[in-house]
This record gives sequence, structure tokens and C-alpha cells, in this order.
Amino acid sequence: MDGFKKRLNTSLQFRLSFILSIIIAAVAVIAGVFSFSSTLDETNELQDDVLYQIAELMDQQHLILAPDSASTSLADGDDDSYIIIQRLASPITEPPRSTSQHPLLLPIDLSDGLHTLKSHGSTYRVLVKTQPSGERIAIAQEADFRDKIARESALRTLMPFLILMPILLLIVTHLVRQMFQPIAGLSREIDRRSFEDLRPVPDHHLPTEVRPFIIAINRLLIRLARSREAQRRFVADAAHELRSPMTALSLQAERLDESDLPPVARERLTVLRQGIQRGRNLLDQLLSLAKAQSAAEPEPSLVSIPTLYRRVLEDLMPQAQAKHIDLGVTSVSDIQTQTNALDLSTLIRNLVDNAIRYTPAGGRVDLSACVRDDMIELCVVDTGPGIPLQERKRIFDPFYRILGTEQLGSGLGLAIVKTIATRLNADIALGFSDAAAQTGLKVTIRLRQNAPA
Repeated sequence: MDGFKKRLNTSLQFRLSFILSIIIAAVAVIAGVFSFSSTLDETNELQDDVLYQIAELMDQQHLILAPDSASTSLADGDDDSYIIIQRLASPITEPPRSTSQHPLLLPIDLSDGLHTLKSHGSTYRVLVKTQPSGERIAIAQEADFRDKIARESALRTLMPFLILMPILLLIVTHLVRQMFQPIAGLSREIDRRSFEDLRPVPDHHLPTEVRPFIIAINRLLIRLARSREAQRRFVADAAHELRSPMTALSLQAERLDESDLPPVARERLTVLRQGIQRGRNLLDQLLSLAKAQSAAEPEPSLVSIPTLYRRVLEDLMPQAQAKHIDLGVTSVSDIQTQTNALDLSTLIRNLVDNAIRYTPAGGRVDLSACVRDDMIELCVVDTGPGIPLQERKRIFDPFYRILGTEQLGSGLGLAIVKTIATRLNADIALGFSDAAAQTGLKVTIRLRQNAPA
């Protein structure tokens, strides 16, 4: 009961269906009671008219009971439908007759008209009438038979209500659900959107009552988009402005390295150059993240996966050779897809760069690509320590790094990968390259194959 009350208070659709169902049921009950009582009265009146018609027929046809008969009966084959016509006995002119001659024990002083009387334990509807000859007769019919006919007629009038009311309740429930279907569809559409998709919600197919609410949401989305765009612009401008000072510091450090320095100063200079390089990498990553989070729609073009892999390997091969890492492509066919070349290149480059950074010296980083179930799967596999299962929920957060790693980094590489994958409508799956030992990292990017191979 508490669940019903909670649903009634929280669900507008359920509340509307419940109220309409109550109203329909109440109207049906009232109409049914009125129809039943009206039909019952009309049936009784029709049966009274039958008694009057019999009496009128006897007057018109000058029918009289036989002198030696005090009563007669009319029947249509059903014993319960007997209509008894009986002469009212007169205590002055006639002696008492037997029960067979008088089947009904009726008072002699009954006035003309309709009466409801009891005789021999049964109830009868009796019409008393004086004929032109002066003889008084009683036309009677058993009340139980009359009531049975009246009830059956009245119950037949209830059948449409009993049949139509459940059908009408189902129709109303279905119509209410259909009326709320656009709102449910809109909620599913918004729920499927990524956090970067701040396009206005379409409101042309929604009811007028809901449209002001959607307009308010669209205004909020516009303000949020402006705020995020200002934030991105600020990050991009700040990173761009900081590149010049960092470049100047790097040049000064290189000049200082050419000077004759004592061992202690040279050791500190090495640490300084590492910090400068890390700052430059952070600025580059910030610019890449701001560009990846840009609201501008990427321009699609026909991209060859082998060519893209070749360019990434050419850029990152020196970094892999410095750590003696075997970097290469294990398997790839001539796969082509319609997507943004720069975004996909940045995505693969960040994955490979991240793999090289966290793979120990002498390890392997392999790239592969294949088509499976009409989807292009791009895989980057390394022999590094991998990512623990409990860390994978936060690994795509900006500036998040796993504790205990000794590699220099900004924590933005996988955040950029996630942002670009969302823009390209791609899925990311993380796994272990060695599932038995739970070591190494395997990153799989699934893209739709929009162009034939």
C-alpha cells in the first residue's frame, strides 16, 4: 500500500490514469444503477399494460366467463407465465365455491385497479375491473414470474457497461501512456547524450504544457555551453601564453648546460631541465585537451588505418628506441573509415605514447586493426604493469594518475583519448594483455565502419 501511495504521489502518468479510471468507474456505476432501476420500472409497467390489454380485449370482444366457471387461465407453454382470469365472488348472489373454482383467495370488496396481493403463499399482481355487464373480474399474474422477467431485462441493460468499462479503462491507460511517450523518448535521448553534447533539446513534438520546461532547460544548456567554452578558451589561451616562457627557460637551460659547471650544479641543472620538459608536455596536453573538448563538429574524411599507424610510428619511434622498446604493427589490413583524421590520429598517438611511457625498457608495444561485426577494432597492447581493475573507473579523469608510478606525466593522456572517442562515437575497452598474470594493458577502440574497405 505504501508503494501504491508513493507511486501515486510521484508519477503524474499513474495519477492521471488512476483518476480517470476512478471517474470512469464511478460514472459507469451510476449509469448502471440508473439504467437497471429504469429498465426494472419500465418492464413492470409493460407487464401491467398486458393485464390492461387483456381486460380491454375482453370488453371489446364481449367475452365473459362461463356461468359454471369462476376462473380460467391463459398460458404460452410456460407454467410460470399463467395469467389467471377470475370472477370476483359475491357473498349475496353466489354461494361459496371450491378452491378449484377460485384459485385465488381475493377479497370481494377490492376496488377497480391494480393490486399486489398474497394468496396461497404466493404474491400476485391483480387487476380488478368491472365489465359493462356489471360483472367484476380479476386478471392476475404471479409476481415472481414478473420480477424474474424484469430483472433479466434490467440485467441485460447492464451488459454493455460490464463489457465496455474494462475496455474503456484499458484504452484510457493506453492513451495516457501514449501521451507521455514523447516525454519518455526525450528522456532516453538526453540520457544517451555525452557530457560534451550541449545541443538544445528539440521541443516541436512535445505538448504545450511541457514546452516551457524544455525551453528553460535549453536556456540552461546555452549558458552551460558558453561557460564551458569560456573555460576551454581560458585553458587554451593560458597554455598558449605559457609556451613562450617555457621555451625561453628551455633555451636558457641548454645554454647553461654548455657552460663549465661543477658536478653539483650540473646535477641540479638536469633536474631543472626535466621539470621544464614536463611543463612543456603538460602545456601541449592542455592544448590537446582543449582542442578535443571544442564544441566544433569534426570534419569527416576517408582515413586509411595503415597510413595512420605508419605516421604515428614515425613520430614515436625515437621515443621507443630510447627505451629499447619493440614498437610495431602485428596485423592490419587495408581498412578505411569515414571519420576525422586529426582526431583519430591524436587518439592513437596518445595511446601509443602512454604505452611507451609505462612499459619497462626492453618491452613491447604492438598495434593491430581488424574488422569484426561491421566494427573496426583498433588495439594497442603493451607489456607494462597494466591498470588494476579498481583504478579503471577513474583512469579517464583529467590529471588522475595511479599512485606508485615513477614515470613523468600530466595525467591527461587518457582523458584526451576518452574525449576524442566520445566525439567520434567510439567505444573504449580496457583489458590485460596477459590475462593469466593480469599484467600489461590492452586498449581496444571500436569504430563504426562507415566506408568500405
